[in-house]
Amino acid sequence: MMEFRDLKAQYQKLKPKIDAAVAGVLESSRYIMGTPVAELEQQLADYAGVKYCISCGNGTDALQLALMAWDIGPGDLVFVSDFSFFASAEVIALVGATPVFVDVDADTFNMDAAALERAVKQAKREGKGKPKAVISVDLFGQPADYAAIRPLCEKYGLKLLEDAAQGFGGRIGSQKAGSFGDIAATSFFPSKPLGCYGDGGAVFTDHDECVEIVKSLRVHGKSPSDKYDNIRIGINSRLDSLQAAILQVKLQAFRDYELEQVNSVADTYSALLKDAVKIPKIKSGFYSSWAQYTIMLESQIQRDSLQRYLKEQGIPAMIFYPKPLHKQKAFENLPQARCPVTEELCGRVLSLPMHPYLREDTVEQIAKIIIQYIGKMKK
Repeated sequence: MMEFRDLKAQYQKLKPKIDAAVAGVLESSRYIMGTPVAELEQQLADYAGVKYCISCGNGTDALQLALMAWDIGPGDLVFVSDFSFFASAEVIALVGATPVFVDVDADTFNMDAAALERAVKQAKREGKGKPKAVISVDLFGQPADYAAIRPLCEKYGLKLLEDAAQGFGGRIGSQKAGSFGDIAATSFFPSKPLGCYGDGGAVFTDHDECVEIVKSLRVHGKSPSDKYDNIRIGINSRLDSLQAAILQVKLQAFRDYELEQVNSVADTYSALLKDAVKIPKIKSGFYSSWAQYTIMLESQIQRDSLQRYLKEQGIPAMIFYPKPLHKQKAFENLPQARCPVTEELCGRVLSLPMHPYLREDTVEQIAKIIIQYIGKMKK
């Protein structure tokens, strides 16, 4: 059976180093906040090009820790991409604030800056909350358009939180994902571009005042000097030493060759599929880490039919995401947002197998099956 993201192949490639890293933690018996955690944080900060990285239990916690560090809560509005995983908006509600859903660009799937400004202006007119922050998602591996989003945040006095869970390794010019927000958050869920063997996450920032707050919040709001002196209400969200050791090995492979290989896979897909379906668009000067390779079909009927056919051929294809955030039942008490692009995407997108260890002949096989099936449907 073909793997959607082949973690088994990755492990076999990295097995000696990963096994040695895990054995080192077992020998030390320091499973929580051991030496690999601090080492990894420094390596991640250096890689992203920021001053600080604070690891945590998962990507959702990373987003929540950022909002908590900014003291965002009841009465506050946070603007978030409508086309994303639930966690991007969930954390806003978890801290008591209100999510305001923003439509996305039809080509990049990332937040539309013009739609963001419309949403901010409307919120200010209605006066039902205080606009405080923007959560912009680097969806499917490509960073959002921060050259357009950042000036709007500055114009309206909004904090910018970069959700780089899918975009880690992506960049704009030479600037890497994880460095575009006032704070950035990422996830090390196994299927992410850089993933561990369980849950894990991290917060990135250049702001000195945020660092000690986030470090405190991730361990029950403890003081810097005494873990039994709790100076604020926090959460329990630490990256364990085993996951940090594994991530150190995987980060080296990620830097050395995985990003290059996954971009080669994407180039092959695009060259073969460009005349059959709408392929992903990477903006000029942007570089994607390809969390997903997502095509668009002409209709939901065509998309669903192709997905079923691929499954019959032993090819896993996934839908990210079938329902906009503003239509989730959990948010049914909020005013209905107008996000027509997101609604269109939810009915037409389909993600194909994508990872650095996908062989060229396998990509060719997948593309051939898609091209033949689309051709039959059009007859």
